[in-house]
Amino acid sequence: MTQSNYNRKAAMEYAIEYAYKKNPKYYDFSFLGGNCTNFVSQCLIAGGAKQNYSYPLGWYYKSLQNRSPSFTGVEFLYNFLTRKENSVGPKAIEVAVENLQVGDIIQLSFDGEKYAHSLFVTKLNPNNPYNPFVTTNSYDALNKPLSWYSFKKARFLHIVD
Repeated sequence: MTQSNYNRKAAMEYAIEYAYKKNPKYYDFSFLGGNCTNFVSQCLIAGGAKQNYSYPLGWYYKSLQNRSPSFTGVEFLYNFLTRKENSVGPKAIEVAVENLQVGDIIQLSFDGEKYAHSLFVTKLNPNNPYNPFVTTNSYDALNKPLSWYSFKKARFLHIVD
């Protein structure tokens, strides 16, 4: 996927549509550790991201029993997105919070060590570029400011291709 092929608006519209409901095409992981990264992955697909079916290091979802760890796991998604050798699928680079765009991803660490929550950027804050608005599942939220969350660390992932 190239940056010109990633449709940030379509990804954002998907996030808004499914913020408070689950897409029945995908299993709801809310009671199996959380649905946040599954939701973010769905948003990426809605924006045109191509799935990478190479197991175990790919990024794909066919069913509950046939999916990659990176589709639903916070650390696995980070590793997939930032691995340079992936030939298929979305890629991301870490950026400063003020360089995020709609359609990018934020991951939070509540204990300062392990990242445990994925958020999808759905709106920028014109009054404060350090406090974008995010949408997510598990703890369903629609256009909440990042400051709404209590966390110790955050990483900001800009989708580049």
